Amino acid sequence: MKPNYRKDLPRLLTTILAVGLFAGCGKQAPAPSSAPSPAAVTTASQPASATAPAPGFAKLKGRWLRPDGGYILDIRSVDAAGKIDATYNNPNPIHVAKAEASQAGAATKVFVELRDVNYPGCTYNLTYEAQSDQLAGIYYQAAQQQQYEVSFERTP
Repeated sequence: MKPNYRKDLPRLLTTILAVGLFAGCGKQAPAPSSAPSPAAVTTASQPASATAPAPGFAKLKGRWLRPDGGYILDIRSVDAAGKIDATYNNPNPIHVAKAEASQAGAATKVFVELRDVNYPGCTYNLTYEAQSDQLAGIYYQAAQQQQYEVSFERTP
């Protein structure tokens, strides 16, 4: 059988291109220069206390009750970066997709995202209120696309 170069040329070029792309995938990036990057300088110049938990985060730990419906937010721990280990019950467990704490000036903030059946990305944006020892803020009910003012009280 005689080869047909016009017919086989597109297939050959596609094969060469594919081999070239895959061969380039395994290459390592060139070694960085000896000068530190701006990000490295910023990170290195931060004080050691930047890794310690924010002082306001410790007070978030505990079991919190939303009195208007019996919902429970149980904050088990908060790490130095603000990542919260939490559960949420209504009264059955609802999957907590994301939970984090942050400091905005003197305010300690809590963000919780729920992702479960009937909770398609519902969120809580809360602020810790020291005077009343409560978490208060906005609950976004994603399925209904509505916001509600809510508060949580600490329970024993």
